Amino acid sequence: MPVQNYELLNSNADVTTTKTLLHEAIPVTGTIVSGTYGTWPDGGNIKNYTHGMFQSVYDYPYLSSSANHIFDLTMGYDEGSALSQSAGGVMQKKKVNLYNQFAQVLLGYTGSDNQVEIFESDLDYGDNDRQMKECFFVSFSRLLSKDQVKPGTFSMELGDGAWATALNSATLKTLTDASASITAGTKTTPGGEYGVLYSGSNADSRCGLVFYEAGIAVLSSSVFANAQFLVTGAVTHSVEEQFMSGTITGSCSALRHRIKNISYNNTTEINSTIYFCRVPHNKYNYSSNPTYTTDSKIVVKNQASDSPVSYITTVGLYNSANELLAVAKLSEPLRKDPTNSITLRVRLDY
Repeated sequence: MPVQNYELLNSNADVTTTKTLLHEAIPVTGTIVSGTYGTWPDGGNIKNYTHGMFQSVYDYPYLSSSANHIFDLTMGYDEGSALSQSAGGVMQKKKVNLYNQFAQVLLGYTGSDNQVEIFESDLDYGDNDRQMKECFFVSFSRLLSKDQVKPGTFSMELGDGAWATALNSATLKTLTDASASITAGTKTTPGGEYGVLYSGSNADSRCGLVFYEAGIAVLSSSVFANAQFLVTGAVTHSVEEQFMSGTITGSCSALRHRIKNISYNNTTEINSTIYFCRVPHNKYNYSSNPTYTTDSKIVVKNQASDSPVSYITTVGLYNSANELLAVAKLSEPLRKDPTNSITLRVRLDY
């Protein structure tokens, strides 16, 4: 049995931690969202549910084993919205519940009367003229957004105007958070860091929010102020009429018809622990490997004047009970003799 040699690690001098952020560009074209795998509103990559609460979009027909979930779409309005009081509204309770669910998770409750907060285009609570009481919600898949959406990289190109010319260059709006600061409001939200979405260069163009860590974009219905939403045949609705009398699935499909491009950079956080394994000059000059013997005797040199020599190929990390926890292999053996000392840097990522 070879003799085991251990070198103790000093937690202060020999161990450190670090964090690395990796970013990946994610482009989502409108042809995938509406048109590549079927004619609008149907498509093999669009999954509708019997409950009718939201709609899922995939990059391939969702029944395919290679399909990846891209995002979910839904909509809703606050119970204080004029739409919730309209007679003949369709799925009103579900629409109100969906709005409240997103508001509760992303914004939380008010401090005074413990009511669910209302979305605002700047989240400067109390500025009632910027309340977003009717909203679309785009929830991006964790497969693509990873740990969070990188602030300042989100962009969504949407078509406004007549139904037949929804993606006409004259009616396109680009929503971006490029000019928005992180946590721009006066309150920290339960949904984490957020950015304000602008469709122009001035404050009046604020029309939505993107919650980076949650991977959710909230779009005010006001972004479609001039839009026409197709109902059946040649019959069209305004966005308010669609929100009131249309189904949630129908509103999601109408939104898909108006998405030209979505792009953002995701963020993957890699945490690392780095161990500096120090090999002093007077240690590890002999090998404990059984093959380091001749005729059952350890042979480290042939001439008395020769220095002992060994080659380091592997580093093992052990716990306090001398149980092997991790093994690191060197790309090539390192020569070790009494004339040199070596520091091996071992990194564990998680």
